[in-house]
Amino acid sequence: MSRLFCLTSLILLLGIFSTELGSVSAAWLKAHATFYGGSDASGTMGGACGYGNLYTDGYGIKSAALSTALFNDGKACGGCYQIFCDATKVPQWCLKGKSITITATNFCPPNYNLPSDNGGWCNPPRPHFDMSQPAFETIAKYRAGIVPILYRKVGCRRSGGIRFTINGRNYFELVLISNVGGAGEISKVWIRGSKSNKWEVMSRNWGANWQSLSYLNGQSLSFRLQASNGGIRTALNVAPKNWQFGQSFKSNVQF
Repeated sequence: MSRLFCLTSLILLLGIFSTELGSVSAAWLKAHATFYGGSDASGTMGGACGYGNLYTDGYGIKSAALSTALFNDGKACGGCYQIFCDATKVPQWCLKGKSITITATNFCPPNYNLPSDNGGWCNPPRPHFDMSQPAFETIAKYRAGIVPILYRKVGCRRSGGIRFTINGRNYFELVLISNVGGAGEISKVWIRGSKSNKWEVMSRNWGANWQSLSYLNGQSLSFRLQASNGGIRTALNVAPKNWQFGQSFKSNVQF
């Protein structure tokens, strides 16, 4: 197969993908992908974004850990990326015509004991996706281990409303926000107790966890979110006044 034919096929393939999914970033970028977590993706649960069970949090097995260059100190948590194996470089390892959209749910730490081109795949400044094994095997063969990919940022499609899990203790609400559609990434959060008419700005504690230092016990809780693309949604009275730490609540709003 000629290189010209491969490039022509790739261009046509990109055109098909462009019509199927509304893109957040039209530019296709180069990176590499590996996999982790086992054949059932059980090893991908939890992680640096703070999500627990990726099924109940709305993400399932279509997930990946991002390298430092992409993770952006947790600001990338919840974002979606369309990925396919670059068959123009490793046709023997790519599954022809297959792509997948994954959610950023974890951080792939650097390994400075290994060179960036031989084991230290997530070392800065490399963009890298350490995908769940089932997600990786959607686009490439297991035996490949690592493959070059093309990727772009896309919108996230979620089923149901945005989810809020309230942890912490008195005077410290640590709220995990998950199942976020649209841009997927949250840039700002506000909280309001039912005894106040003022929205309080929350701060990012880590990953997708946002904190408030107010005493909000015994009040129904409302949240206002701003996505990384500027969109804003307000979820009123998501948690009833008898909420308890450790509980999760699903809103009726979505991006």
